Amino acid sequence: MTGFEDLAEGCISSILSRTTPVDAGRLSVVSKTFLSAADSDAVWNHFLPSDVNSIISQSPSLANAPSKKALYLTLSDRPIIIDDAKKSFQLDRKSGKKCYMLAARSLHIIWGDDDRYWIWTAMPDSRFPEVANLRLVWWLEIRGMINNLALSPNTQYAAYLVFKLIDGYGFETLPVDLSVGVEGGHSSTKIVCLDPNVERRQNSRHARFYGRADRVVGLPRPGVRSDGWLEIEMGEFNSGLENEEVQMSVIEIKAGETKGNFFLEGIEVRPKVDN
Repeated sequence: MTGFEDLAEGCISSILSRTTPVDAGRLSVVSKTFLSAADSDAVWNHFLPSDVNSIISQSPSLANAPSKKALYLTLSDRPIIIDDAKKSFQLDRKSGKKCYMLAARSLHIIWGDDDRYWIWTAMPDSRFPEVANLRLVWWLEIRGMINNLALSPNTQYAAYLVFKLIDGYGFETLPVDLSVGVEGGHSSTKIVCLDPNVERRQNSRHARFYGRADRVVGLPRPGVRSDGWLEIEMGEFNSGLENEEVQMSVIEIKAGETKGNFFLEGIEVRPKVDN
């Protein structure tokens, strides 16, 4: 009786290409034939996005990747900078789905070109050449946009605000509105606190916060990413198949209170992973 491992390598490659990168890695240990098939360009080309050549054309070093598997692993290991440093691109290692970060330079920031309120500065731990440093504003409004067709189709995505607070102030008592939605269609808004250390800041400056601290009690707060930046989920959407613009916004314009020392790296859009 012929076993699965006795199939021709080309047949095994065809089967593996219909699984996932994780499955291909697991099945590669079955036999030498499976290992050869699981490492083949035929399999890993299927896991790469159809427009990968256009994307990596902006990163010449990747054109010399020794194999499709090597290219996949490189793209899933670290982001590449594209679109004149206004975006980064990466693959989700487990699924092969596309991930983008919109750099602060690609976002619409109210008063972002007025150095009384915002300045552009380099930070050594940022993937981008510069980030936006909020010095002081009363009116905080940041907007970004990405087209569904740039993303992996029919995929549930989430958008994340990526930033730092370095001696930040104002955010410990001010709720901020985060919104994600399709242009001209449905959008969802969540109210959050952008300061992860709100209790410590409030306790150290008790008089200033008296009577205002309860405005952020119980609100979602950011967490620390593996790269040291903070992030907080803005909302979810499904990429679908249509040519639609997904709009994302960060707004605090109600309180009329100052806030500052906020460093904006960008907005990341990546497949939603259920915990």
